[in-house]
Amino acid sequence: MHNPLFLVLTVIFSSLVVQPVMGAKGFSVELIHRDSPISPFYNASLTSSQILRKNALHSLDRLRHFQSMIDQSAIQSAVTPNGGIYLMKLCFGTPPLDYMAVADTGSDLIWIQCVPCLQPQCYPQGSPPFDPQASSTYKKIPCDSDSCQALPRYQCSNDVNDCQYSYSYGDKSFTKGILSTDTLTFDDSNGQKTAFPTSIFGCGHNNQGKFRSPSAGLVGLGGGPLSLVSQISTQIDNRFSYCLVPRSASSSSKLLFGQEAIISRPGAVSTPLVTKTPQTFYYLSLEGVSIGDKTAQAGSSQGNIIIDSGTTLTYLESSFYSSLETIVKDAIGVDPVKDPSGTFSLCYGAKTNINVPEMVFHFSGADLRLQPENTFRNNDGLLCMLIVPSDSLSIFGNYAQMNFQVEYDLRKRTVSFAPTVCTKQ
Repeated sequence: MHNPLFLVLTVIFSSLVVQPVMGAKGFSVELIHRDSPISPFYNASLTSSQILRKNALHSLDRLRHFQSMIDQSAIQSAVTPNGGIYLMKLCFGTPPLDYMAVADTGSDLIWIQCVPCLQPQCYPQGSPPFDPQASSTYKKIPCDSDSCQALPRYQCSNDVNDCQYSYSYGDKSFTKGILSTDTLTFDDSNGQKTAFPTSIFGCGHNNQGKFRSPSAGLVGLGGGPLSLVSQISTQIDNRFSYCLVPRSASSSSKLLFGQEAIISRPGAVSTPLVTKTPQTFYYLSLEGVSIGDKTAQAGSSQGNIIIDSGTTLTYLESSFYSSLETIVKDAIGVDPVKDPSGTFSLCYGAKTNINVPEMVFHFSGADLRLQPENTFRNNDGLLCMLIVPSDSLSIFGNYAQMNFQVEYDLRKRTVSFAPTVCTKQ
């Protein structure tokens, strides 16, 4: 799935197709940024600069929540539910009912609002909550199950054996309910359907905080055992990838699973995933960033950066950032201008004739060449760098990942990048 990039995933939970089978090539779903004109959150009154600053603020929130999750040993998830960048369109039960939920690469649990669910314990979502009694494939998970015990927090009552979960987020939003199973079916962007019976999710009866309509819940895409990608890992050959289109594109991005996720084009580079706590996050090792023959070195590189499609900006640890900013200024050779909004650390007058340099991010075993569209953006008459300093951890954000196919191979424990025109994916 959090601040989360809002893409809209078209996902359908249905019992009409009950075999966990897909075509030999796997399957793909469409991803739509939350600020795209086809997003239900789209606000036509906002300028592109206002949207950029809003997403930058969400990125800062997400950075803080990531740190909170690390500090609190995974008791909280990192997502800011109100600030997510992606949405999923999904359907639960038999017969299937459509819902929309936040998709988050920084959390694990899948959950949706369920009956009984009355305000103020639940928030208005624009459609009736899911009624588990109306689904013939719905089941509760027992408290002594491995799935229940994989939760960061749960409890059992003396009279029933239901797994009662409590899942909190970094902004103090939370969901409480019964851990359950039902069939999950993807509606492939090519028109095919692929079903995954007995998918684990939280049936939320008390969901409060910054959740808002039209989202009916959240789908975790992190690395923990209860996330979507972990639950279907064997069926998707332990791999998924995405290709994020530029903000100006009218077409959707893509999320691919299984054989379809494999990068087949030339120019791909691969770097190891580093196993750290919490296992929800995808950690990489960034050794330095170069412009021409000058390099800013990272202080320590082993698992020092989280790759996250839900964070708009790229964050670098403060001293690392300072070194990079110095070589960027030297390469551009023009006096910078202060950003009046205080959002960005390095900006130039947009009318100044400057050449934004190519940056090379040196991941362990992989040199990734970022183009100007990945690193700078217009902001109310200024041209601002989309890389900013952090007092805590580093995050490789979604602007830096645009127009790359990014493949996660969870068996080999690698992330691969291939330059791609994602609008033609």
